[in-house]
Amino acid sequence: MAKRDYYEVLGVGKNASDEEIKKAYRKLAMKYHPDRNPDSKEAEDKFKEGKEAYEMLSDPEKKAAYDQYGHAGVDPNMAGGFGGGQGYGGFAEAFGDIFGDIFGQQGGQRRGNGPQAYRGADLRYSMEISLEQAAHGHEAQIRVPHWEDCEHCHGNGAEPGSSVETCPTCNGVGQVRVSQGFFTMQQTCPKCHGSGKFIPKPCVKCHGQGKLKSQKTLEVKIPAGIDEGMRIRSSGNGEPGINGGPPGDLYVEVHIKAHEVFERDGDDLHCQMPISFATAALGGELEVPTLGGRASFPVPEGTQGGKTFRLRGKGIKGVRSGYPGDLYVHVNVETPVKLTEAQKDMLREFDRSVHEGGSRHSPQEQSWLDKVKSFFS
Repeated sequence: MAKRDYYEVLGVGKNASDEEIKKAYRKLAMKYHPDRNPDSKEAEDKFKEGKEAYEMLSDPEKKAAYDQYGHAGVDPNMAGGFGGGQGYGGFAEAFGDIFGDIFGQQGGQRRGNGPQAYRGADLRYSMEISLEQAAHGHEAQIRVPHWEDCEHCHGNGAEPGSSVETCPTCNGVGQVRVSQGFFTMQQTCPKCHGSGKFIPKPCVKCHGQGKLKSQKTLEVKIPAGIDEGMRIRSSGNGEPGINGGPPGDLYVEVHIKAHEVFERDGDDLHCQMPISFATAALGGELEVPTLGGRASFPVPEGTQGGKTFRLRGKGIKGVRSGYPGDLYVHVNVETPVKLTEAQKDMLREFDRSVHEGGSRHSPQEQSWLDKVKSFFS
């Protein structure tokens, strides 16, 4: 099945700003988050689709490749020769190598006349945290892939008793010259894949790679105020480089679990608060939970359902903000249920006394009745 356009997935235009892209993703993630739709395969697919789109469009390099080449520009299956990781060289990297050869620029770093050194692929790690952890900061331990020198061959890739030889195809350079029409270009050697080396008898443990994959524990410090979809970079903890190149980086992508009380919108928080009919009519002081404890605010008499109260500074202080957001309390007036006959009689008497006062007690109802009479007259 063909992939949808990433901009279409997030519902933004191709000229959308980083902030617009982030806001669109946050809205989509909140709507289709698995915690909110536990039994919906469609919601799960849309959440994953939105996450993939945001990963590409929030990264300047990937976004540039996607804008120029479409999905082929960021498809890891298009990467040549040095695969195995979760890198995103793809179509753009392949063409970059060709045109780089023509104009004297290389995708990797050449060391003298030896083979090119390539940076290792970046790794991605997705983790979920609570809203409280996002607001106050959090320290977590994660297990990530790690590559160590193979003890059997001491890291050279050759079975003990054998040796590593110079590649006979490229004479140890890692590149071969290929003629295409009027151009003569250098391309990665197909035999040694750019290493400049040939291993007649590969190590039986690491299969000639010189390294074995294991796992290690990393401490991750999540800053206070981090938002949905933000990434934390851990330099040098990605896949190892090739031919002496530097390792890639590890990107920890943070996702925030749905909260029982609050919904987050940037640095602001929203909550729905039921209040009794009597409190709405008479007014009073209400207590509401916040991420920093409890807070109280006055409710004026005659408060109607749907009224929103703003508590300044009771939201979240974002990682890029100098001050915290606000808490918006949306009041819902609760209608009494399962009344006794005595309670019903009191309410009927109360209702009669209210209606005797006309618009003085029920201005919205009286206005509505006047409109209905006018409509039928």
